[in-house]
Amino acid sequence: MSLAYYPGCTLKTRARNLEKPAVASMEALGFKLDEVPRWNCCGAVYSLADDDLIHRVAPVRNLIRVKKQGKTELVTLCAFCLNTLKRANLLMKEDVEKRDTLNDFIDEGIDYSGEVKVVHLLEVLRDDIGWEALSQKVKLPLRELKAAPYYGCTLLRPREVAIDDVEDPTILREFLKALGASPVDFPESTRCCGSYQVISSPDDIAEYARPILNSALSHGAEAMVLTCPLCDYNLGQGQKELAKKQSGFREMPLLYFTQLLALALGLGPQVCHFELNHGSPESLLKEKNLLSQSRSVQPIGG
Repeated sequence: MSLAYYPGCTLKTRARNLEKPAVASMEALGFKLDEVPRWNCCGAVYSLADDDLIHRVAPVRNLIRVKKQGKTELVTLCAFCLNTLKRANLLMKEDVEKRDTLNDFIDEGIDYSGEVKVVHLLEVLRDDIGWEALSQKVKLPLRELKAAPYYGCTLLRPREVAIDDVEDPTILREFLKALGASPVDFPESTRCCGSYQVISSPDDIAEYARPILNSALSHGAEAMVLTCPLCDYNLGQGQKELAKKQSGFREMPLLYFTQLLALALGLGPQVCHFELNHGSPESLLKEKNLLSQSRSVQPIGG
């Protein structure tokens, strides 16, 4: 089955370790992530200015190209891309005046009225495949791996584009359980990592990261599971600074959810590009016997 797929810019450069295992994993599950033709940057951040229509052009143009393919759903991996595309899509559905202005300006040959549904890959795994069915596909259960699911902001805010319950999200928890891991809930799982504020205040990156990382560590997490390249950068750089400033602080491996999916499906570390990760996760994964291709594996229910 082919799914229209929007990768976004960062997944082709710094976050290849988010995309590569996703593509391989979905192929193993019988799905092809089919890149949108001539996709362009979504703009990264959704403008909060009400009259700033020019910054809506980039995400809407991508949505029009999906419609041109005859597709009704667009899959994303990056939480920021998801947020920007979904909010632009909502605007095109609900604001007739702005929709007409954007359609006239973009001039892609067809008008767009929000016909495409924008979803995150986690939603495909939950809603189209299902956690039980996914667990049956697991070849290497992630047993004994204590992983803290981190949501950050853009998967859950604002409420109208959230992929899960805003107050008590469970999608990452259930995903980890389906892979056989032990999810570690912690109070700061939806706290902002600092987002793009670190550009103007780079010296504050450790202070943004401190409560998130300390909370996860204090609740027994061995690794943190992410969906967003910006969260990965901020928390990765933040804990490097904390290791210098905070006595006794130990760095924690940061892993993308797609990397754990690929490992659990038995695809091996070669598709995961762990060399790009913060916190050197290989040692932890080797300790858990999750990198050995020759390991005799049992299903989760075995």
